[in-house]
Amino acid sequence: MWAATVPITGRSPPSLPITGCGYGGRVNRLATEASPYLRQHRDNPVDWYPWGPEACAAAGARDVPVLLSVGYSACHWCHVMAHESFEDGEVAAAMNASFVNVKVDREERPDVDAIYMDAVQAMTGRGGWPMTVWLTPRGEPFYGGTYYPRATFLALIDALTTAWRDRRAELVKNVGPLRQAITRTARVTAGDEDPAPGLVDATVAALVKAFDPNWGGFGGPPKFPSTASLELVLADLVRRPASHAAAPALTAVVATTLDAMASGGMYDHIGGGFARYSVDERWLVPHFEKMLYDQALLVRLYARATAGLAGRFDTGRWRQVVTETVAFVRREMTQPAGGFSSSQDADSPGPDGHDHEGLFHTWTPGEVVAVLGPGPAATATMEWYGITEEGNFEGRSIPQRLPARGRWARPPEIEAARRQLFDARARRPRPGLDDKVVTEWNGLMIAALAEAGSLLGEPEWIDTAAAAAQFLLDELRDGRGRWFRAWHADGTPRGRYPALAADHAVLVDAFTRLGEATGEARWTYEALDVADTLLDHFWDPAEGGLYTTPDDGEALIARPKDLFDNATPAANSTAVAALYRLGALSGEQRLANHADRILRLVGPLVPRAPAGFTAALAGLGLRSHGITEVVVAGDRPDLVAVVRERWRPGVVVAWGERVDSPLWEGRQDGTAYVCERYACQAPQTTAEGLRAQLDGG
Repeated sequence: MWAATVPITGRSPPSLPITGCGYGGRVNRLATEASPYLRQHRDNPVDWYPWGPEACAAAGARDVPVLLSVGYSACHWCHVMAHESFEDGEVAAAMNASFVNVKVDREERPDVDAIYMDAVQAMTGRGGWPMTVWLTPRGEPFYGGTYYPRATFLALIDALTTAWRDRRAELVKNVGPLRQAITRTARVTAGDEDPAPGLVDATVAALVKAFDPNWGGFGGPPKFPSTASLELVLADLVRRPASHAAAPALTAVVATTLDAMASGGMYDHIGGGFARYSVDERWLVPHFEKMLYDQALLVRLYARATAGLAGRFDTGRWRQVVTETVAFVRREMTQPAGGFSSSQDADSPGPDGHDHEGLFHTWTPGEVVAVLGPGPAATATMEWYGITEEGNFEGRSIPQRLPARGRWARPPEIEAARRQLFDARARRPRPGLDDKVVTEWNGLMIAALAEAGSLLGEPEWIDTAAAAAQFLLDELRDGRGRWFRAWHADGTPRGRYPALAADHAVLVDAFTRLGEATGEARWTYEALDVADTLLDHFWDPAEGGLYTTPDDGEALIARPKDLFDNATPAANSTAVAALYRLGALSGEQRLANHADRILRLVGPLVPRAPAGFTAALAGLGLRSHGITEVVVAGDRPDLVAVVRERWRPGVVVAWGERVDSPLWEGRQDGTAYVCERYACQAPQTTAEGLRAQLDGG
């Protein structure tokens, strides 16, 4: 379960007696943890352990199971279970008597979360958070689920305690089959041939078929943004001429979904930014937490659609969404030193002293009138945002524009009212902020800001991305050049846990795109350095692909591979496109060779679940269509601007400072070169000539 030779926390937690508000008012072991989520449980009467070898040893010494509880700071039902059970003296006493209790922040330890989530899904057919799993002292799962109401949880504690004592052999009979479930990705074998380019076409066709033509998205509620799937469709659309027979269907998927998502309550019409997902098919009622990774992926998607489809129809409405979401991130999730915070909570305190989901973001007509005063301005604003007496969420109204989807450009009087509502809302008790800095999610935001800033002509966004990248280099990389997963200002040490494959793969992409955005060679070299670390410590030389954890990291019960796209692209999916693009810019063919092998690994899996591999298929699209390498030598901002005026999925650009790469050999200043696999077309010195080559003219 835990490798005693590899510290998990970087230090041993202090030896404390059983403590907490039920034990004399003292705090428990989680008080010294860096994670804000773990510290939320510092005053529980539960005798919590952090993840580490001490808990394993304690369970073995007492001959009791481990109760593993996994959640995260912005998780509404995690808070509900905490209030109902973990803060309750009776429940805590039962937990402490029967188990060694371990609390994990899934954002710090997605490797731990993924292993036991696989087990829970194998046991129950579903998963989610909070996740509650019972393990043997060796870390083997034998029972689990998600949220349990207090009465059910108490009854389950009693039943499992009795079974562990009296019928242990029967209780742990699931261990063997569950081991098979949690090691399945490590046992995937690669195909003999490269995956066929037709996999992309087949998957796009499947997505068009699964598309909801009324409200956008795929399938029924709950609805998630599915950014990787939408980007695959968008890339296919952008590569085709507007006159192509498939263009109308592809356009419907992209435009309907982007308009509906940003019209419903999942989008914050008062302050910008997106909630995590919608509980209904219309994108109206969200779970109100705002995750950094969603902001990053949606900024990238809307920016690519804005620039990629410009000229086909008016994409200004999507640009507004990008601008407001970036403003939200820069205002409320960017730390003074440059890093980005992880999430904002769904809940905020109400007048009754209790937390309420969505209270910060919802309104009543009386509250609007109190801000704007009685009269036409309040009436018009309530009509614009659909704020009514009956409401659309627990008697209150989520501002939304669904009756006028895609038409959210505000008249001056509505914009003035919005600003007043925003200022008034800012005086409400705010949702909690998890200001932990996660390397992977920061990398996603850096890449999104660098790309969106380039495509939409916003240099300040690129500056914000560069500041965050420098923060990561300063705070999340140690003296040996190895990376940490997460950082918090209150942590001891501040850097927490070794970075995983996903962290490294995202950093490769982030630094590469920052180099393209700034023209600074240092970022390309940083990308190459991270790529070397990724391939040195995570690569499977036998079957190809990346293990989730490094070869010198903690020895968990399994060493899986992150293959399936979820809320964020899988590590292997991200690595495919990142390695292809960096390989094209640097001339390092070995990077493309590794990307090829990842595609051979996932290729046989795609037909079984295409939607689970759409980010990897975007990399296959790059391979199939070829990467176009553009070099702009010398001081020619006009030529760089041509490259940036549209999103072209297969284009990489080198400009500014020269990098030690074949791409730069023999390049004359003042000239642009359009190449593929370093075979170049005629040099261009005019914007018109470069544009014609990029557009295939």
